[in-house]
Formats: sequence, C-alpha cells, structure tokens
Amino acid sequence: MSAVEKDVLLWLNSVVIGLNLCPFSGKPTRENRVRLVVSDASTEEDVLADLFLEMELLDKTPVSELETTLLIIPKALTDFFDYNHCLAWAQSQLKRRGWLGIYQLASFHPDYCFAGAEPEDVENLTNRSPYPIIHIIREASLEKALGFFEGVEEIPERNKETVAALSEAQKQQLFPYLFK
Repeated sequence: MSAVEKDVLLWLNSVVIGLNLCPFSGKPTRENRVRLVVSDASTEEDVLADLFLEMELLDKTPVSELETTLLIIPKALTDFFDYNHCLAWAQSQLKRRGWLGIYQLASFHPDYCFAGAEPEDVENLTNRSPYPIIHIIREASLEKALGFFEGVEEIPERNKETVAALSEAQKQQLFPYLFK
C-alpha cells in the first residue's frame, strides 16, 4: 500500500468513519468494498479519463464485490478552484455518458470550502481530505442505505456540530496535513 493510500485510509477511518460524518461508510469499508485508486494524472483531462474508467469498472462489478470508489488525485487539482472546475465538468459528463441517476460524485479536498463559507470556517473540515478526492457513489446503494438511517437530512448540521466541538489538539491529530 502506498503512502498516499495509507494517508487516505487513515483519514477515512479516523475522520469520516471515526467521527461518523458519513454513517453509510463504515459497513462497506469493513467489508473491503471501497476501492482506493491513486491517480497518476497531472492534468484535468487525465483525471477525467481515470474517473470514467472507474465508473466503467463499477458498471462491470457487482456491488457485493465493490460498493464505491475513492479516486485520489495527489498530482493534480491542488488548487480548489481548478478542482471544482474539473468536478463540474465531470458532473456534466454523467448525463452524456448515461450515468445520471446511476452514480453521484462527492468531493473532498485539502482546501475544501462550502459555498457561502469562509476558508477558515470550521464546517469545511467535514470535506477536507489529505488529497483531492472524487468519491463515486452508486445511487442505488445510497438509496438503500438511506432506508436504514433516520434523520438523514440532519447529517450536515450534525457534522458541523461535530467538527466545531473538536479541540485544537484533536483537529491537529485528525487533520495533520492542514497544519504543515
């Protein structure tokens, strides 16, 4: 396992699952159905090509073997504006390629900033990862998971409260890449 994969796995287990920011992520992670792919892409075009290859792989692989993919992009899209531009292009391609309603893309970035938030706002920690990541989610799996959890609409607010309650020491431990 590469250092990049180890960093992302640590983030996934300690932040996403550990803080319960995504109540749907624990089961497929424990069952080894989350694919971590480190892209060698250095351009937006190459990132998109890798992303579409992963969706094609998901098309061919049963959910019982592979639930979801995290495309990790350590060599490109380090600027959050560029990342968002690429993500918007990827979203627009879902319909063109027949994946609208099949897949949903979630975004994580070291400099993640929600619309209307300031970069230093604590709520941004909910989507701050060690590297730019595009998470490919199967819509059918998400719909199925939603049936098992009550109060799903409260998750974003609960997540904001969770990260706001972290001490500075906890933030430094959970997000060491933000304090370099």
